[in-house]
Amino acid sequence: MTPEQNKAEWIRIAEMALSSSHHLFDNHRPKPLEIICFHTQQSAEKMLKCFLVVHNVEIPKTHDLNVLWNMCLEIDERSENIFSSLNLLNRYSVIPRYPNELHIEEHETEKALENADFVMDFVKSILSQHELKTNSEESEESEASE
Repeated sequence: MTPEQNKAEWIRIAEMALSSSHHLFDNHRPKPLEIICFHTQQSAEKMLKCFLVVHNVEIPKTHDLNVLWNMCLEIDERSENIFSSLNLLNRYSVIPRYPNELHIEEHETEKALENADFVMDFVKSILSQHELKTNSEESEESEASE
């Protein structure tokens, strides 16, 4: 798999988790709030892992968004902008998988969806900027060697 295909696959999986969350929230009655929140966390996790893959960093086997965020922050300080969103989503990584471990209200689920949307858009934006910069640098190197 090429690096571009790998990146696209990580984004596809993250988008699928987020899209599923929105679909469940909008269409399922009663709303499975725990499952929706779990998928919002998964979406953010996959986007952070995508960011790391694009930067040739080995992905740790963790669901902890704070661990992944710290790794991203070492690469790009703009990652600071998503800390509060990740911090909110982090609590939904494992606990919602088990009964009676976490009580989630609908307004918290709405907030989780908003934060997951923000993380998705933010990381995509940084990845696009990285791609433009990389392509520009490759073009300059090619012109210099001619």
